Amino acid sequence: MVKKDNEKGFVDIVNGRYKPRGVFHIPEANQPIFNKDTGKLAGVTNPRDMTFIHSYGGEAIFFESLGKGKLMASRCDNDKCDTKGSIYEPFRIFCPDCLRRATPIDISDKARKTATIHSFIVTHRSGAFNTLPIPIKFINVEFDEEVVTILMSVLAVGEPEIGKKIVPIFRTKTPTYTIMDLMFVLEGTSESELPEGFTF
Repeated sequence: MVKKDNEKGFVDIVNGRYKPRGVFHIPEANQPIFNKDTGKLAGVTNPRDMTFIHSYGGEAIFFESLGKGKLMASRCDNDKCDTKGSIYEPFRIFCPDCLRRATPIDISDKARKTATIHSFIVTHRSGAFNTLPIPIKFINVEFDEEVVTILMSVLAVGEPEIGKKIVPIFRTKTPTYTIMDLMFVLEGTSESELPEGFTF
């Protein structure tokens, strides 16, 4: 059920502190659970509608950039690190080897030119709260050799095949500011084939 604004929780940051306002927890009346075979009470439901505050911290630049059509990664620029120059996608705040803060970089062009399907799985069953059309085509995305990690995403258009060239698409119209603002399509897909709200 869609909530009205007076039933939602909102958060602002004022003077460097979170300032929640609105409703974050809506309890509902318990409902009995009866055993249909015996007619006896077996328990109760305990329905609650909760809003959680999820802080992105240093990863905020990654999620905000998706809604602007940019794919951000991070790179170790520490001269004393054995893995200096390594690029990490998914985005990492710190280098996993030297633990120094990594440098955010835009790899949108690199992704458009070098992204391929490393591996994939197609599933017709998903977990709770799935918003993806079924079947879901999960893909592991490989970039050029500078990117030393593999990104998991979804192939929105086309049939997956290992080694196939793919390009990123972004939910730039009403972004959710989550990983769901990024998907991939096979190279050569036209803009008219993209899911609603997505652009190249």
